[in-house]
Amino acid sequence: MASTTVSPLEGLTGRPIGYEDATWILTSAFIIFTMQSGFGLIESGMVTIKNETNIMVKNAIDIIFSGLSFWLFGFGLSFGVDEGTNAFTGVGYFLTEVPINEGEVYAMYFFQMALASTATTIVSGSMAERTNLKAYMLYSFVSTLTTCFPTHWIWGKKGLLKELGVIDIAGCSGVHLVGGAAGLAAAVMLGPRLGRFDNNKKRPQPCSMTNVLLGTFMLWWGWLGFNCGSTFGITGEKWKLAARAAVVTLNGSIGGGIVAIAYSYLRDAETLDVPTFVTGLRGGLVSVTGICALARPWEGIVIGLFGGMFACLLSDAMIKLKIDDPVNCVATHAGAAVWGMIAVALFAEQEKDEGFSEEKGLFKGGSWRLLGVQLLACLVTAAWAVVTTVIQLFLIEKTIGIRLTREEELQGCDFVEHGIGEETGDKEQGEEALQMESASAPDHLISSTDKRKDNEGLRNSNDLRSMCSMMSDVEELIEQELCYPMIKQKDTADKCVQVISEHGVLIEL
Repeated sequence: MASTTVSPLEGLTGRPIGYEDATWILTSAFIIFTMQSGFGLIESGMVTIKNETNIMVKNAIDIIFSGLSFWLFGFGLSFGVDEGTNAFTGVGYFLTEVPINEGEVYAMYFFQMALASTATTIVSGSMAERTNLKAYMLYSFVSTLTTCFPTHWIWGKKGLLKELGVIDIAGCSGVHLVGGAAGLAAAVMLGPRLGRFDNNKKRPQPCSMTNVLLGTFMLWWGWLGFNCGSTFGITGEKWKLAARAAVVTLNGSIGGGIVAIAYSYLRDAETLDVPTFVTGLRGGLVSVTGICALARPWEGIVIGLFGGMFACLLSDAMIKLKIDDPVNCVATHAGAAVWGMIAVALFAEQEKDEGFSEEKGLFKGGSWRLLGVQLLACLVTAAWAVVTTVIQLFLIEKTIGIRLTREEELQGCDFVEHGIGEETGDKEQGEEALQMESASAPDHLISSTDKRKDNEGLRNSNDLRSMCSMMSDVEELIEQELCYPMIKQKDTADKCVQVISEHGVLIEL
């Protein structure tokens, strides 16, 4: 049934929306939609090579299944304004059923669907390399229940947190904290990838730092649409807020990038670790999301600095706690988001005329009340995300199962779920036999199935001395990660080491 009351956009901004504003919203939503490509590239670069296609598929799954549920009920529960709408949930706009001439509702729907799919995509990174694809499809569909209610509380008509005066311009809490908290719950429930925290075995290696950086550039671009578009228009004085949001967003990324570079150089003996660099930069972007239109440019730098620092610190803390988050989603989105919500209570300068709360930050002469409201928003949205995600994953696990079997995980999702590549040998040989798979290995490689007697002549020959010398060089290459061991058996009388180097030379002694 069509709504006969105010549109969700009018509820957000406090004034009717014209075609100029709707055009701005649609354009911003197009840009936000490209963030899926950025997330996909970052995630595909951070996972091992045997899972890179699968994680890209899951980013498409996010749009399809979370988009379906958002159309069916998510948008209505978030922004419905019909009779029955209350502090907890909206009512109306189910199946986006509105008169054909209410274009502002369709514009709002598209924009908010892009945000909702972003929150789901954040979780996919935390679940990477060990999640059953069919189970993930089901999770993507029900995850809308995790995102839509916090959206209503923060932005919807009569929303609980909105009525208290919470300030979250572009989804610091409503998108990033919800996604990061859900990702934390998923990572803990699934447990780490095989070998991730086993010091005696080769750890999973990211397959492409180039993809990670390219994805970061795409997210950078998308974040501008994300934050600038959240002014919901350019008429009146709103174009000034959008312009300020662009500058503050860029400055936040600058601050996050600077602290990430310094952090990596100090921690990693003056080498720049790409995942750390990207984590800090994204942390800076997340941290200014809540205040982007209400801060000064220099404040964007400061907020981004702390956001990047908290993201880097939390990323290392997750490793120490042995919580496996392959893409650093929790550190980037949850950790930086909490700081971002606090930063609003410190630095915000309000623009009452444009539909925002008139509360000011502590550093601008405001009271402590806003800080309390911002912290309450963090607590409520994070708790909701964790609890609902745990329930959803528990039910999925009890019905169809959510984690891959050990054998499937060793084979890789690309082969198991999509038939890409070749089966990697004897599954019972375990994880060691799958440490390095080279589909393009040259013909002169010695097979791992060669009989040991084939090497007896080598052991008795003059070549043995040179081969032993080469082994020391190979071990140095392994330490530098320029080549990888295929099979390594230690503490046996019949010691065997097989190595494939970047030149395709396999040595057996």
